[in-house]
Formats: sequence, structure tokens, C-alpha cells
Amino acid sequence: MSETKIPDVVVVGSIAFDSIETPAGKRPKLMGGSASYTATACALLARTGLVGVVGGDFPEAYLDVFRGAGVDLAGLERVADGKTFHWDGTYDADMNNRTTNCTELNVFADFDPVLPEAYRKSPCLCLGNIAPALQAKVLDQMEAPRFTLLDTMNLWIDQTRDDLMKVIPRVDMLIINEHETRELTGKDSLLQGARDILAMGPRYALVKKGEHGAFLMGRDFYAAIPAWPIERLADPTGAGDTFSAGIVGTVAAAGNLEAATLKQALVNATCLASFTCEAFGIERLKDVTKADLAAREAAFRAILP
Repeated sequence: MSETKIPDVVVVGSIAFDSIETPAGKRPKLMGGSASYTATACALLARTGLVGVVGGDFPEAYLDVFRGAGVDLAGLERVADGKTFHWDGTYDADMNNRTTNCTELNVFADFDPVLPEAYRKSPCLCLGNIAPALQAKVLDQMEAPRFTLLDTMNLWIDQTRDDLMKVIPRVDMLIINEHETRELTGKDSLLQGARDILAMGPRYALVKKGEHGAFLMGRDFYAAIPAWPIERLADPTGAGDTFSAGIVGTVAAAGNLEAATLKQALVNATCLASFTCEAFGIERLKDVTKADLAAREAAFRAILP
């Protein structure tokens, strides 16, 4: 057996079956989960290792998607007699809001992330949207990451705020959407909310605003970016996770946090997220090439002022 190589980025999060209904159609049990989107997209930019858990019902064809993208699976646990996490959701007409019809945690309920030895030496870590206590456990296993990105959501803000507030100071960047920013900080102004997040300890706060783009704030840095104009939106699921991949993958490839790198990261993140929205699940994302990304980046820059 070959020795596991140290990945440029370790991605930790959920791997799931997603049953999705949008105005564009309905698809049952697609490959989904935060780690699936993030790892698949990140592997386009940097060597990526995946940490997650699936059941014995997870198809080999889905594992082949990871392998085809170049994702290392040494950190993937497979519970042969268990079932994979399943989420079922329906989006409203404008796709800005969604209703969760069913959540079956299955093997994810007992997820206890253990990193392979090589993964612990990785320079970059992307902590997907999982319980803050699990995120802290992963951080405890890392040796000395140079860049750590943390994602979270309103569930953890509401139900496990104390745990979340212990994790946030330990990371370099918190990525969060506009509604969660207001919920976490109590500020109506997103700029004031971002400053409050910086006061919690991270070096950067990245606030996603959906179809209105995103902005990144540091103590001596600020950049804002619009969204790519998507003409036919099929499914926004995983767009935020793919956005995270563009950030951490770009930083890993560059090996620094210079202003030019962070601005390029925002462009890559925006373009990768737009690919995700053009089809259901990772149907479009899994086929994106570096040439596709470069072409969209050039087109995106051409429409900027």
C-alpha cells in the first residue's frame, strides 16, 4: 500500500445523499453534503484530502467522482452496515429560501473525525458546516496549519453558540452568509457585523450575499465582489461550499495571504460557485476543468468595472 501524501488542503464535513426540488426540476439522492462540494471543487486548485463518513449504501460510482477529481480518500470512513446521511429539501420560486422536508443523519450522527497522520501536517484546513465541537476536535489534531477556514450556520449559532465561540478565535477566516452574520453579531449592518467577527479573533471575515456577491474584511484589508450573472439557475445547493473551496484552494496553491492572492481567491470562489448552480448537485461541477475556470474568470473580469 502506498503511503498517504500530505495534501495541500484537508476538507472536513458532511457527505450525503441530497434529494432536491427546485423550479428547474426534482432529483432524488444526488451526491451531496458540504465536504462533497468543497473537496471536488478544491481539487481543481490544490491537492485535497477528504475527511467524512458514508454508509455501505454509498455507491462506488460516487466514490469514483472523488477519485476522478483527484480527491484523496484516506480520511473517508465507510460504515458497511450503516446508511449515508440524507437530506431532502424544496426551494421557493426565487430559490433564495428552501424548506427542509426530511433530515436523516444515519451514520453522520456518530461522526467522529479522525485525521490520517499525513493530513495532520497539511498547511490548509477547511472546516465545513458541522457541529463546532467536531470542528474543535479536528483543530486539535492538526499540527500547525498556516490557514484555516471555518464555515457555520444558523443551527450552530442558535443551539451551540458557546461551542462555536470557542472555535471562532482559533481560525484564520470565518465564512458566513448575511443572515448568519446578523444572527451571530446582532448587528443590522453587515460591515459592523464583520468588524465584530474580527474582534472575536479571526484574521478575516468573509460575508456571502448570494446573488449580490460577497465581501472579505481583514484588519487592514477589504475587497468586495459581485456574483457571476447566472441566466438559468438550476440548483443553488452547495454553492456556498464551493465558494469556500475557491478561497482555501487558491490560498493553498499560492502559499500566502497577500492581497493579490485574496482577491484572486474571491474571483475563483465566485466562478466555481456559479458552475455549481448551473446543474443539480455536482453534475456540472465534477466536469469543470482548469481551462473552464480560466475562461470563466476571464469573462468575469471583462464585465467588472
